[in-house]
Amino acid sequence: MRKGCELMKNNDFKDVVLGRNSIRKYDPEVKISQAEMNELLAEAMHAPSAVNLQPWRMVVVSSEEGKTRLRPFIGSNTLQNDTSAAMIIIFGDLKCYEYAEEIYDEAVATGKMPQEIRDKQLSFIIPMYQGFSNEKMRETIYIDNSLMAMQLMLVARAHGYDTNAIGGFQREGLAEAFEMDPSRYIPTLIISVGKAAEEGYQSVRLTPEKVVKHF
Repeated sequence: MRKGCELMKNNDFKDVVLGRNSIRKYDPEVKISQAEMNELLAEAMHAPSAVNLQPWRMVVVSSEEGKTRLRPFIGSNTLQNDTSAAMIIIFGDLKCYEYAEEIYDEAVATGKMPQEIRDKQLSFIIPMYQGFSNEKMRETIYIDNSLMAMQLMLVARAHGYDTNAIGGFQREGLAEAFEMDPSRYIPTLIISVGKAAEEGYQSVRLTPEKVVKHF
């Protein structure tokens, strides 16, 4: 069994999915070690991405100095910033294709992909991504990063933590504030994570009959 699975506190899939709520106030005494945070992120990064290029890059903000640096960008979400164990800034890498050979070589080395498939895939993936417009690349990154962010929130809940997805924050200047190249890395989402100090508001969902068509 993987170490991460051993750390999980909730293996009830239905409860993990249906019991998740957005939490804004956390217990500030609850911290997440770097080792456990890495476990959470490693599990979250099993999320799918287009041609497995995994464009997400994360900055984990957990120190007081880091949270002070983040505060001017966080808008009305200061409570999450001040009380959570960590704020995870998810950036998208506009040059994620530069990791394509490393990813696909590892797949071959571990017996997960034949060499000829690796060669065939990379022969069109890299030129295709290099030819993407900025708009197309951003669209692709936002989709992939959103998939990973959702998986991260479910993984965190399985480990006994709570989360809140934050899209309302100031993007301009955020990369520079955390020593990321703004021409390459675009901030897409922030996930607050910690232990809830109060229950989140219950919410309702539209029914499938209202939003789904069957043919």
